[in-house]
Amino acid sequence: MTTHASAPPQAPSTLLRISAVPLMLVAGGAVAVQSEVNGRLATALGDGPRAGIGAAVLSFGTGLLLLALLTTFSPTQRRNAAALISGLRHRTIRPVELVGGLMGAFLVSTQGITVGTIGVALFSVALTAGQSVSSLVVDHLGFGPAGHQALSVPRAVAATFAVAAVLLGTGSRLADEVSVQLLVFALLAFLAGAGSAVQQALNGRVSRHVGPWVTTLNNFVVGWTALLVAFALSLLLDGRLDGLPGTWWLYLGGVIGVAFIWLAALLVRVHGVLVLSLSMIAGQVVGAQIIEAMMDHGSVGLAGYAASGLTVIGVLLALGLRPRERGPA
Repeated sequence: MTTHASAPPQAPSTLLRISAVPLMLVAGGAVAVQSEVNGRLATALGDGPRAGIGAAVLSFGTGLLLLALLTTFSPTQRRNAAALISGLRHRTIRPVELVGGLMGAFLVSTQGITVGTIGVALFSVALTAGQSVSSLVVDHLGFGPAGHQALSVPRAVAATFAVAAVLLGTGSRLADEVSVQLLVFALLAFLAGAGSAVQQALNGRVSRHVGPWVTTLNNFVVGWTALLVAFALSLLLDGRLDGLPGTWWLYLGGVIGVAFIWLAALLVRVHGVLVLSLSMIAGQVVGAQIIEAMMDHGSVGLAGYAASGLTVIGVLLALGLRPRERGPA
């Protein structure tokens, strides 16, 4: 029996190929905005891990509610959701490919726990380093939908540009604020970035069968379920909850998450995980610098502009290398 889930994936259109990188930059900027929003929500909720995870529960919950409502009123997406279940039954989609939401849940939890203390720019340093390293490995192993893309010195150099960019943009603050807590929080952000690259690869695989919308819905279902368990466990730890804040925009993290997860699931099959991650890093660097300037009433400065330029160079290097190294889609 032929199902919707077993249909062969279509090649990206010319328009999608042209617009992919600009859209990836927008997705990266959305990650920086979401980090700031979720960090402030956690601070407003209280203190300790339970506030950070509580912010993630609210963020994922609002995103899941939006996705569920829109899916309910869309016949096409209801059919795609049925195709996801059918794909699992007929093993055209493997259960392990559906766990990308766990990485998303960890990322959002890390935002809530760390950003209020170390700031969105410092958070971006470790996050993007994890994304860059993990993206190289994921592409080399052929884990993503674009197929095998060999690990090489030039591709490593392209990723290094991204890491150098965020270090340049925030290096002075890192030198001034080194502490045990900062290092622990940086490690959490690094792991969240590494998981994000794996999440993009898994989502790209699922999206080939059921489209980016239902892939995003699956991410939020899996992630929110995991976060509820984590929040219950966090109640055993020290910390406090002060109640829900009244500032409306603190609850937009989930909506922003829907946007960038959907974009990543749609675009990862166009240029591969490395280019997607580098483009998102460029968006994060620019977004983080602007947010820091706005929130701290400062300015981006020469280092910020130089950092943004380095990320763009990294994206161009990766794009220039891809046609020679692209594996079977």
